[in-house]
Amino acid sequence: MKIREAKIINQGLEDEMEVWGYRPCLWKMILVGVGVVCSGGFLLLLLYWLPEWSVKSTCTQTSLRDAHTLLLRTTDEFRQWFRARVHVMLAPGKKPFDSLDLQSRDQLPNGGREQSVGSVHEEDNIYHFTHHSTKYYWNDVIQNFEFYRGLEDVEVNCTSIHSDHSPGLSKILQDYRRLFFGENEIAVRVPSLFKLLIKEVLNPFYIFQIFSVILWSVEDYYYYATAIVFMSVISIATSLYTIKKQYVMLHDMVAAHSVIRVSVCRRNTDIEEAMSTDLVPGDVIVIPANGMIMPCDAVLIHGNCIVNESMLTGESVPVTKTSLPSSGEEADRSYNMEEHKRHTLFCGTHVIQTRFYSDELVKAVVVRTGFCTEKGQLVRSILYPKPTDFKLYRDAYLFLLCLVGVAGIGFVYSIILSIMNKVPAKTIITESLDIITITVPPALPAAMTAGIVYAQRRLKRVGIFCISPQRINMGGQLNLVCFDKTGTLTEDGLDLWGIHRAEDGIFFPPESSAAKESLVTSAFVACMASCHSLTRIDGNLSGDPLDLKMFSATGWILEEPTEEETALHNPIMPTVVRPPKQNIPEANQNNPATKNMSCEIGIVRQFPFSSALQRMSVVVRRLGKKHMDSYLKGAPEVVASLCKQHTVPQSFTDTLETYTRQGFRVIALAHRQLESKLSWHKVQSLSRDLIETNMEFLGLIIMQNKIKPETAGVLCELRQANIRTLMVTGDNMLTAISVARDCGMVRAHQKVIIADAVPPKDIHPATITWHYTENPAPAVKDRQTVEINLEEEIYGKHQSQQEESYHFAVSGKAFAVIMEHFPQLLHKLVLRATVFARMAPDQKTQLVEVLQSIDYFVGMCGDGANDCGALKKAHSGISLSELEASVASPFTSSTSNISCVPNLIREGRAALITSFCVFKFMALYSIIQYLSVTLLYSILSNLGDFQFLFIDVAIILIIVFTMSLNPAWKELVPCRPPSSLISGPLLCSVMTQILNCVVFQVLAFLLVRQQSWYETWTPQSDACNVSNFSYILNVTTPQDPKNIKNFENTTLFYVSSFQYLAVAVVFSKGKPFRQPSYKNWPFMLACISLYTFLLLILLYPVPAIDRFLEIVCVPSDWRITVVIIIIVNAAVSFLLEVANDHWGSFFLSWLFCRRNKPPRARYLQLALELQDEPDWPPRSFTVTYGSDSQAHISATL
Repeated sequence: MKIREAKIINQGLEDEMEVWGYRPCLWKMILVGVGVVCSGGFLLLLLYWLPEWSVKSTCTQTSLRDAHTLLLRTTDEFRQWFRARVHVMLAPGKKPFDSLDLQSRDQLPNGGREQSVGSVHEEDNIYHFTHHSTKYYWNDVIQNFEFYRGLEDVEVNCTSIHSDHSPGLSKILQDYRRLFFGENEIAVRVPSLFKLLIKEVLNPFYIFQIFSVILWSVEDYYYYATAIVFMSVISIATSLYTIKKQYVMLHDMVAAHSVIRVSVCRRNTDIEEAMSTDLVPGDVIVIPANGMIMPCDAVLIHGNCIVNESMLTGESVPVTKTSLPSSGEEADRSYNMEEHKRHTLFCGTHVIQTRFYSDELVKAVVVRTGFCTEKGQLVRSILYPKPTDFKLYRDAYLFLLCLVGVAGIGFVYSIILSIMNKVPAKTIITESLDIITITVPPALPAAMTAGIVYAQRRLKRVGIFCISPQRINMGGQLNLVCFDKTGTLTEDGLDLWGIHRAEDGIFFPPESSAAKESLVTSAFVACMASCHSLTRIDGNLSGDPLDLKMFSATGWILEEPTEEETALHNPIMPTVVRPPKQNIPEANQNNPATKNMSCEIGIVRQFPFSSALQRMSVVVRRLGKKHMDSYLKGAPEVVASLCKQHTVPQSFTDTLETYTRQGFRVIALAHRQLESKLSWHKVQSLSRDLIETNMEFLGLIIMQNKIKPETAGVLCELRQANIRTLMVTGDNMLTAISVARDCGMVRAHQKVIIADAVPPKDIHPATITWHYTENPAPAVKDRQTVEINLEEEIYGKHQSQQEESYHFAVSGKAFAVIMEHFPQLLHKLVLRATVFARMAPDQKTQLVEVLQSIDYFVGMCGDGANDCGALKKAHSGISLSELEASVASPFTSSTSNISCVPNLIREGRAALITSFCVFKFMALYSIIQYLSVTLLYSILSNLGDFQFLFIDVAIILIIVFTMSLNPAWKELVPCRPPSSLISGPLLCSVMTQILNCVVFQVLAFLLVRQQSWYETWTPQSDACNVSNFSYILNVTTPQDPKNIKNFENTTLFYVSSFQYLAVAVVFSKGKPFRQPSYKNWPFMLACISLYTFLLLILLYPVPAIDRFLEIVCVPSDWRITVVIIIIVNAAVSFLLEVANDHWGSFFLSWLFCRRNKPPRARYLQLALELQDEPDWPPRSFTVTYGSDSQAHISATL
């Protein structure tokens, strides 16, 4: 049968999937049913664990259109499989935005003829399926399934939202759309405990536990089986409690304020109360004056709102949202939620206040509902997280497979041995299967997570909260950290250093204060006082810290109208800013006609700050004036480009460079007098492009952005630990370079090369011009070496190297051009780029992806506002936020400086090393017990029930949970821990310890059989000359059918018990990533107690303990011999581990001839290639031209 090609759904998105269609096949289902019965239900479990097998074994492939069941596979590196059932829904239309008039399938802007859904005689079958809380619908045109986001699917432009969607929906059309979009709720269903229990118990690990318990019960190991059941019950109960708690916490977080009453506008101008769950895309809701928690994503079409978006971004500063532009160039663009986020109210955010005029209501059109909202997407990412792509976990499964392979050898060995000794078939089966249960340790999963749980607790103590514990181990691998600048490396607030006014194209001398009486009536101060998005909340000024600092520097007062005042005035009572009375010039105060008139300014309209545009503006009216004014502030380069050229001083570029080189943050101001015929209503509909043009340049505000006191020390610590640091900021290039120098990211003697890229225009290709910010000193050599430690992956290797003396600096515009037109240079550039300026939020995410593509383990540290995408994309993203847990990033630090970064890396390294230690110990525990049992099988014996119990509970469990308690080492070291279990030194360590244990167990086993007193043990045996009383006891002891009591068993029990402790001590490493083991007092106490107890019962036997552990009495000289074997074994074990730590890597490199092999990491390979490239870095003032084939560097300009 021809295999049908898979269709792709969600193409180009993060959750892109391949999909195949299947329909049930009767004969296959009968065969599977027979197989389930024959396998005792095991086949059913296998099909439950493997959805691909389940679907293919019971169905035949068909087209998607005819499918009953779908098989889905993600296209990412994890290739996860899912199955979904196709459902059929009856609806009077094919798509949510179709007309209800079935004679005409034209798409309506917002609603159709008034007819009830039930009155339509013909209904269509709509095929759909649900996956991860998203519904996908069949589309006959594209012959594939698709999902509906909301109003954006119709690709409406801003103008049509105002003209076609502002009236709202009829009740009929709302009901129709709800068939497709469902109820507007982010439903986090908390599963019942029974469902969670079944799901947990069907985990392959617990199924293996159940199999083991049944097997041990058959072998009469009741006590051991009971202990394992008890541990499993505790483990399951803990897991259920944690999962249930997380579900309840998420449900409560989502459910809070998610179902509220809202005012909805109907097409007949009525406003009716409705439940928020009834909302669909296209509905128009009224935002109340006292605010609300948004139940959906909606775009403002009337009025302004002050919104707290901390739930989404972690940024607690309220932001101003303005109505969507209804005219101009911007209004002609299609509505895009990311592009128009300054006009969009997001689900879950808190509208604090609204700005309304006269009797007009603040209205918003619903854009998305339910799980399609921004909040819904975040909740989905928490409910259905992607698997953690970390080599440790992949290698752990490989290692387990190796153990299963070893178990297979033992399985075959025990069967052959038993057959040769004519053992009954039942015993052969049980003992052979027993080998498998011994080799795969039952406590492994719990042991592996212990270190992470302890690390999570330690992080919480230092104010770092984690919502993704598996990423803690990833934090230990970081070798590059990106930092945002403002609020992260530098103080959040800015101090006004001075102002530099300009008039008629000439700069005045710089002034230190803007609050002078002589400047009160100047346009410069008016711009400072009015061009902001500040508001009063509970009587206090609130808004962006930069706006607050700038406004307070003027000394002016901001007054906002109350609801009563707004109602009294027609048509507008705007926000007013005015100087304090004492600052008003005397001429104004003495003249009654002009008193207060020309100084008070009413803010008529705001165009909020946009990261993409790098500017904000306001339209104002001075009280008493007939015309309105426009004020603009923003990035100096942007503001200057919007001004009349003759108003911009000729020395503008030089003056700006002077300030930015010193690390000042510079903001430019501009002004424009608008035409007197412009009315308030006309201004409300104008686009910002028409306002923000032909401006007059007013001058510069120079703000001092102080570096946080902790910044330089933390960056120095990271640099000494061979962790590369980058700055990714939205600020000016030269300011960013200056801050990078001041905080030590770029050293004093190092050059900075600015890569200035320009896109192609007309016949001219794309170009990169390379500028050196400072002329290199003559003493600096032309040829530079690369500062990347090529030996950093080798433990203990600190190779001295000449530091590289150049860094690249790239702007956001240049980064976009280089990504598109110079992809072959991109990796070379990011290898040595340290400053990324004027970067948009999505470019920060792209940068993280590029760095990850050359095998960097990337950390990202930011304030959470514009960095959400990058924080999530990075291997470890840490948000500096006062919130205890923010969905903006995996880690949230309550400490407002970057000292949390080395803390996270240190704890990550400690957790990673702990995971390696625990895994190695558990592997050795399995192998040691496997060796003991295999040797005893050769004499048809085994370990006793209580011996197993003592080893697994008293030794292994106590050791494994205390050896994970070592805290992190107090400083970061240059070498990084290995990221893989399948690495040379780790494998060498495990293999040498296994060989050591094999040698000493076999030695003890053979030696005991060579002793003069040795005989096959019987209850009458008298090897240690016991008293008559003991002899009588021995005589009355019944015959042991399992042959547990014998000299070999006793000897191997003692030797193996000490081997567990020896490898635990040897593997529990301290420096350089963890505190020494002697500082871990619970572990030390456990080891000392167990050593003392074992030595005591070995040298001074206690009959009661001997009977309990089924140990037989041996002569005292053999006891001394066993002690010597144990001491020598421990010493050899210790020496082997020390030798492996110091010379293991070199020995393996020599053994496998890997000394001169290139490094695996792509960034290291690239660094080696660049060492031999004579034209890199490009010389100053050279230009690189882009072409279809390859970029080439021209001669010096």
